[in-house]
Amino acid sequence: MTETELPKLVLPGEYLGAAEEFLPGPGTYEDRGRIYAAVLGSPTVEPRDRSVRVAPRNPVPSIEDGELVYARVDEIKTAMAICTILSTASNPRGIPGTPEGTVHISKAKEGYTETLAGEFAVGDLLLARVLQARPSVKLSTAASNLGVVAARCQVCHALLAPQGKELVCPRCGHREHRKLAVGEIAGRPDGDARD
Repeated sequence: MTETELPKLVLPGEYLGAAEEFLPGPGTYEDRGRIYAAVLGSPTVEPRDRSVRVAPRNPVPSIEDGELVYARVDEIKTAMAICTILSTASNPRGIPGTPEGTVHISKAKEGYTETLAGEFAVGDLLLARVLQARPSVKLSTAASNLGVVAARCQVCHALLAPQGKELVCPRCGHREHRKLAVGEIAGRPDGDARD
């Protein structure tokens, strides 16, 4: 099969070419001198090294620098919040291996943060930006559009509702403070914090 004869869409196990003609690239594998598609997707040939690769139709999500992610706060320490990254903001599909990320106290909000316990609570759902994806994931919620997007009452565990710059429990009336993601809580795209 030549470069111009590659189909627009291939299934896993579909023959793409001989190992003498192409090098196996991402999304492919070689077996006995023949190259096959490893995933459902679109095949292309990289002209620099004559490798054939298959871009997956439904790729497995991964975490990259600068990307927005949803994360659940699992533990709050003196200088950092430890979170489980659930998904990227652009793809609701879960990230394999449920990777952990950390929000350092200096990256929780702009300005001075006395304690992380005043900004987040265990169980909160955060929208955060990835500052570093490797070797460990470092997150930031400092920008105004980043922070807590869902939180539960620390008294009765009901879902909290925003009221001004606070969160109020509709069940027991308990008031709590969090570093809120402006424009993300309760579907207010304008981020208006009315009382």
